[in-house]
Amino acid sequence: MFSYTVRCTFESDSIAQAWIAWLRDEHLAEVIAAGALDAEVIRFDGSPIRAEVRYHFSSKESFAAYERDHAPRLRAEGLKRFPPDRGLLYERFTGQSLFTLP
Repeated sequence: MFSYTVRCTFESDSIAQAWIAWLRDEHLAEVIAAGALDAEVIRFDGSPIRAEVRYHFSSKESFAAYERDHAPRLRAEGLKRFPPDRGLLYERFTGQSLFTLP
């Protein structure tokens, strides 16, 4: 399994809440339809205000297909709604999942 994580740091709680609602109501389903197996959203305790989305893909190749065929459009839509000048900082990470325990 291959993991793709998008972490976001917010300047305000209202922007964080709007971003998380957009993920829940629209974006996660689009990424899953485009090839992700699942998605998990985590809002971290403390300051600064941070949240992240963790997507899983069946393989590095399936993630590469997502990145090539779907990510440019989906990222553009997200940046149109939530550009960095609204007080967001995006970070992206990828990696091979080594194992999970029940």
